[in-house]
Amino acid sequence: MRKRLVTALLASAVAFAAASSQAEDLVTKSRIGPADAPKSLTFRLTGDGPDSTHPEWAEGYKKLFGEFIQRHPGWKIELERMSDNIGQEQARMLEQAKAGRGPDCAAVDSFVLALFIGAGVLKPLDAYFTKDEINDLFPFVRQGITGKDGKIYAWWWDTDLRVLYRNKDIVPEAPKTWDELKAAALASKEKGMEGLLFNAGRWEATTFDWLANFWSQGGKLVDDQGKPIFAEGENREKFLKAVKYFKDLVDSGAAPKRVTTIMNYDELNAAAAAGTTALFIGGNWQYGQLKSILEPETFAQWTFSPIPGPTADQNSTGTGGWTVGAFSDDPDKIAMCAAIAKEVYSGPGNALQQQLPTSKAQYDKFEVFKTETNKAFAAALAHGQARPGVPIYAEISNQIQVMMGDVLAGTKTPEAALDAANAAVQAAYARQK
Repeated sequence: MRKRLVTALLASAVAFAAASSQAEDLVTKSRIGPADAPKSLTFRLTGDGPDSTHPEWAEGYKKLFGEFIQRHPGWKIELERMSDNIGQEQARMLEQAKAGRGPDCAAVDSFVLALFIGAGVLKPLDAYFTKDEINDLFPFVRQGITGKDGKIYAWWWDTDLRVLYRNKDIVPEAPKTWDELKAAALASKEKGMEGLLFNAGRWEATTFDWLANFWSQGGKLVDDQGKPIFAEGENREKFLKAVKYFKDLVDSGAAPKRVTTIMNYDELNAAAAAGTTALFIGGNWQYGQLKSILEPETFAQWTFSPIPGPTADQNSTGTGGWTVGAFSDDPDKIAMCAAIAKEVYSGPGNALQQQLPTSKAQYDKFEVFKTETNKAFAAALAHGQARPGVPIYAEISNQIQVMMGDVLAGTKTPEAALDAANAAVQAAYARQK
């Protein structure tokens, strides 16, 4: 009896190892599944996949996709990797989709989802998610994926927020106001650091990471009808106040002039790893990245706190995230796209990358989201604000990026830069109507 049991256990172990090996063999950086599979799907994705630049994520997605494709035999998924220039990539994909040349399935950034829905290039996914699953989403997520007809056109699988990271050995106390953050940054310079780092190059994160300073004052980018109003009345005053705050950080030396070249969150991690900064504004996902790239004793020096506002009781943070949407007219491909969103990303992908789930139930389902760190991030979502789900937001963001470059480089005054940005946005809005 014992011999038969041992033999059975060994056979089971061999079978499991063979299955695991087979799963890995089915996954490459550009293809999931056998090359000669009768059915195929093109999936355009970000770094959230087997080609991730973070080894732990790459291995994790290799396993997740390997198991996924074994549950869906007869398919191969051709992977198309986007570059890090997300705004440009999303704009290109939208134009391709309009012309009928888009991928079958793709990652769509939440900040441009309204453009894709409005253009009619995404297919409804209601049939693949239960009402309970949809109702369990955070309200801003549910609203973002729903079209005017009440149908959902993508699955928003992760969300995030921005926080202030600091090295406790150099900045012991969490700054609670703009003035306190500036003082802490200047004090860190006296200890050999380069001050506060943040995104200020020409990309979406420059807008999104800065918007917390505008939103914390109660500023609004658009009205209830989606009309741009950020340069009008009180919104103009609040907008200029937030822009001048960033300008003062650079002019005073509290932030280095090189922030205008920062266009990747990895640069902020690199500065932390190199020990050249003690303060930076980044995303919640970077906490896990810092843990993986820093020595334990160095990582222990780092913590995070809310992004300071003009006063201690004025706080806001941006909540973003990625969605998966289907462009194909083929019902089988639409179903396969929904399955990728549901089985690979929504839940397992969140846990792998420690990307905050958009569904309340998953905070209880996965142990990783029960940690004190992730509980703190989840609690901070209460102060979060999503970018307005209106088509004109993309142009507003583009013009804020241009404006920030001009103001921080000193080529335009904040007032002149705002007027130029508003003129361009209003012209674009008129064309959209």
